[in-house]
Amino acid sequence: MPSLEHPAYPAADLLRLESLVPCRESQVSMLLSLFGERQQFSFPSIFIYGHTSSGKTYVMKTLLTTLQLPHVFVNCVEYFTSRLLLEEILIQLQSCSSGTEQTSPVHCDTLNDFVRLFKQAVASQELEGQTLYIVLDRAEQLREMEANILPAFLRLQELTDRNVTVILLSEIVWELFRPNIGCFEPFTMYFPDYSIGHLQKILSQNHPPEYSADFYAAYINILLGVFYMVCRDLKELRHLAALNFAKYCEPVVRGEANERDTRKLWKNIEPHLKKAMQTVYLREISSSQWERLQHDGGEPGQLKGLSAHTHVELPYYSKFLLIAAYLASYNPVRTDKRFFLKHHGKIRKTNFMKKHEKTSNHLLGPKPFPLDRLLAILYSIVDNRVAPTANIFSQITSLVTLQLLSMVGQNDQLDGPRYKCTVSLDFIRAIAR
Repeated sequence: MPSLEHPAYPAADLLRLESLVPCRESQVSMLLSLFGERQQFSFPSIFIYGHTSSGKTYVMKTLLTTLQLPHVFVNCVEYFTSRLLLEEILIQLQSCSSGTEQTSPVHCDTLNDFVRLFKQAVASQELEGQTLYIVLDRAEQLREMEANILPAFLRLQELTDRNVTVILLSEIVWELFRPNIGCFEPFTMYFPDYSIGHLQKILSQNHPPEYSADFYAAYINILLGVFYMVCRDLKELRHLAALNFAKYCEPVVRGEANERDTRKLWKNIEPHLKKAMQTVYLREISSSQWERLQHDGGEPGQLKGLSAHTHVELPYYSKFLLIAAYLASYNPVRTDKRFFLKHHGKIRKTNFMKKHEKTSNHLLGPKPFPLDRLLAILYSIVDNRVAPTANIFSQITSLVTLQLLSMVGQNDQLDGPRYKCTVSLDFIRAIAR
């Protein structure tokens, strides 16, 4: 039984719309209730917010296009000034009903000009008998424009005396939009994040025709089991699914396993998914490079990337400070004399290692260290002599700001500040090279 029902729209269009926007039926149903019939006046302004990749833009475009409602869709990042934004709305409006591109330029300098030209465009395109929808994507950019732009769009229906509804799409809440002097309150609507079940359902729809739906659904289940805790972005997950599916199918292609050998397929794909975890959101390498890397069996670090894992731009002494901080965090204090002094004397091996020190310090995590110990190690590992100038201390503060070091305790300690090194061994190896 279809979940979308509305007497003003054909049942076939609603059924097609429901198949195009999975897991967003309740939001679409709410929007249809607000829109009403074509000739009815809708709510003057609607504010839709939610996190990135929660389907706001896609649902709105699909809804307006599928039901063939007259609309204007503008991205406020592309048209970042009020003049560009108003002119783009008028240009799209002139070609709204005909569907042809408008080549003649439109000049609109003020809001009064926009209201006048808007009335003319609506009358010339014969849109007065039905609701016109103006969708402003990335609407948080409106706050950077003139103070009268946002209040004017919120009550554009009143200013123009036309059947128009303005829809604002944003990733931030309405409270961060509201001007201090007050304005017309829009109808606020929230798009929640996709749950893991929703992501499973949406991603499973893209299965290749040469494989069964159950086989691809099992692959998506494995993929979400690895990435869901670190990535909820549907676009990134779809990219990762397309990128790693060929590797998942290798045992089936070679005839070593069938589609139901989940354990064998998991063992084959597991190391490659762990490699892909290093490049989530970063896109250090292109898709073709990643596929070539999987085919050759190499490591992602073999390619020069742009992320902090492989390429770090730090001042000369900041790199030595970071290495010294790592040594101070993971080496016991008693080993400093042995590692950093040429004539440290004899050390009895029986008393040197205690029981609790036999455990790897990397498993125990970084230990705090005082500032004087950090500087002492720095002077030992740098070839030339380093004076303890203000430049060195400012670089330590910069490392704390970059969250490569963290300060432990309060700043007003009598024995000086204490720090911890927060970077990994791979990071330090890249710096040391």
